[in-house]
Amino acid sequence: MNSQRPVNLDLRTIKLPITAYTSILHRISGVILFVGLAVMLFVLDKSLSSEEGFADVKMYLTSPLAKFVIWGLLSALLYHLVAGVRHLVMDTGVGETLEGGKTGSKIVIAVSVVLIVLAGVWIW
Repeated sequence: MNSQRPVNLDLRTIKLPITAYTSILHRISGVILFVGLAVMLFVLDKSLSSEEGFADVKMYLTSPLAKFVIWGLLSALLYHLVAGVRHLVMDTGVGETLEGGKTGSKIVIAVSVVLIVLAGVWIW
């Protein structure tokens, strides 16, 4: 038995590589999209139910909170899309090395930040 093994893993002190952060964020954005899809389908159903329902949805969607939620859902969609494209590129054999993975993760974060900021400008 190796006596150098850590006894208690403190998750706050473990330094994860950038590839781990992009992978975790990809999974989190997928969960957000799954939940957000249910909310947006409910809103769509309400808006198509009647004229009053459409007017209610239109009123709700103009509020700052609704714009923030929409921006959050759109941000999750954009990040998930960019990270998914990275995975598709890696499936072709490009960027499978350790350095390629790190570079790909940095590109995903940079492109996602730019797209998310542009989406925020578009929504607000």
